[in-house]
Amino acid sequence: MIIAGILGALLALVSTLLVLNFVEPEKHIEKKVRHGHGISDEQFRRELGTLLGPPIISDSAIINLENGREIFPSMLAAVRAAKRSITFETYIYWSGAVGEDFADALAERARAGVKVHMLIDWVGSQRMDERMLERMRVAGVELRRYHPLRWYHLARMNNRTHRKLLMIDGRVGFTGGVGIADQWAGNAQNPTQWRDSHFRVEGPAVGQMQAAFMDNWIKTTGEVLRGEDYFPPLPPVGRTSAQMFTSSPSGGADSMQLMYLLSITAAKVSIDLSAAYFVPDAMTRLALREALGRGVRVRILVPGDHIDTAIVRRASRANWGELLAAGAVIHEYLPTMFHCKMLIVDGQLVSVGSTNFDNRSFRLNDEANLNVYDADFARRMTAVFEADLSRSQSVTLAKWQARPRRERVLEHLATLFSSQL
Repeated sequence: MIIAGILGALLALVSTLLVLNFVEPEKHIEKKVRHGHGISDEQFRRELGTLLGPPIISDSAIINLENGREIFPSMLAAVRAAKRSITFETYIYWSGAVGEDFADALAERARAGVKVHMLIDWVGSQRMDERMLERMRVAGVELRRYHPLRWYHLARMNNRTHRKLLMIDGRVGFTGGVGIADQWAGNAQNPTQWRDSHFRVEGPAVGQMQAAFMDNWIKTTGEVLRGEDYFPPLPPVGRTSAQMFTSSPSGGADSMQLMYLLSITAAKVSIDLSAAYFVPDAMTRLALREALGRGVRVRILVPGDHIDTAIVRRASRANWGELLAAGAVIHEYLPTMFHCKMLIVDGQLVSVGSTNFDNRSFRLNDEANLNVYDADFARRMTAVFEADLSRSQSVTLAKWQARPRRERVLEHLATLFSSQL
């Protein structure tokens, strides 16, 4: 009887943890968002800056960096030039040459007296050599892991930080899609070197990026980092308006999805979407179909055969039929894993950052996107999108309908896990 009672209690505990971690959170957005104000309308920007996130602020400068060949040298140069503080949050940090370069640069700055604070996800850093971590800690890097395997985190094990944020002296910021790993090191020239984008930011928007880092740093450590080392005065640097948008299951799990829905329903001319993981739910697919019905051109670029998670590709392809039939253009990137995350609407709004177009990003992970309101920047990023499009192949409705029965079955099965993808 005692053994049976203990087993029953353990079963109840495991069942409770499964429910807390793997049952989809309560949905708050249950009715479709209707088409209203356009992207350039002040009311649209007012709602995104008031209803959902921090205000949209002007006078920043944003530079896009393409692939590790451009991204990592820029990030490392900024780290090595740090004088007062470095704050760094990332999901993937793996062992390898890139990981060693960052560890060496961060450790050197810490030894030089720079305050270095590093937050890495516990799951995303499992392929990181503990000796690398210890080397940074000994040098003085204040390093924490987000939601490590502890009894008091068991109910939140499915909530990971997927944010990718690096701030130098509170004045220069980086965000985008890259992880700290050798897979991103090259120029997307072959299947071992992934395709991705990252962004260097200066000006007032960096203060919002720093605040996004502080959100999870406080959650993890209970420590509030203050003062000019982290939040210096940020005079105008450029003319670009931007907003650092964040989401978290503990602070409004639906906010990122709502931001995407509002942007899609605001579209009047065009939607260009780069999505490393494209598994939209029924409501988001409806918003895209209704945009197509309004005459909006919708182009979607996703990974092809080279993808690190096959189940995501299958779950994605299962629902392409309704979008293709409505007129969407879907392309698969051919050369390597396509890890970009970018939404361009009407040549006015560009949203970039860590967020994938799937349930995990919309409801389970902590995410951070930089929303940029600038026609010149949108033109540059549209050119990047079209360059990627030229290295892809289109999937027509006829081709999608002709896929083998085995593929259809596997795709259907994959959709059963959509809430976790």
